[in-house]
Amino acid sequence: MPPKTKEKGVKAGSQKKKKNAGAALWRDEARRAKASENQLKQRLQGLEAELEGARSEGKAIYAEMSRQCRALQEEMETRSRRLEEEVRGLREQLEMCQKEAEAARREAEEVLGERDQTLAQLRAHVADMEAKYEEILHGSLDGLLAKLRAVKPQWDKDVLRLHARHKEQLRQFGLNPLDL
Repeated sequence: MPPKTKEKGVKAGSQKKKKNAGAALWRDEARRAKASENQLKQRLQGLEAELEGARSEGKAIYAEMSRQCRALQEEMETRSRRLEEEVRGLREQLEMCQKEAEAARREAEEVLGERDQTLAQLRAHVADMEAKYEEILHGSLDGLLAKLRAVKPQWDKDVLRLHARHKEQLRQFGLNPLDL
């Protein structure tokens, strides 16, 4: 029986070796799994840190963008108010200019109307004066002609007498008046 015992012992040793080998494999696997787990945990922590950094950076960017957006909105509102005030001022100036232009137009029309009226009066006065001067001139010329007609017979006598006397004087000098 001892051989059987030996067999049992061999079997038992072999099983022990198998158990030890299995346990060693198991421990190796457990160590590798633990190492992998540690690596994954470290990697996960690194990724979580990156994610937190990215979130923090995203929040900072969002905050900056929000600040810039508010600043732009305030600037646009300020500019809009300034432009509205400028437009209001320009409208007031335009209204004043239009009123001044209308007043100047009315004044110019009034002045032109007065000028036209004065010119019409002056033309009428000139025409009246021309008519009076023409009447005076015709009256004077008619009077002069009447006087000339009245004096003409006397002048004709005086001219004939002078003519005869000069003719006689020429003959006394021996000249023929017809040759002259």
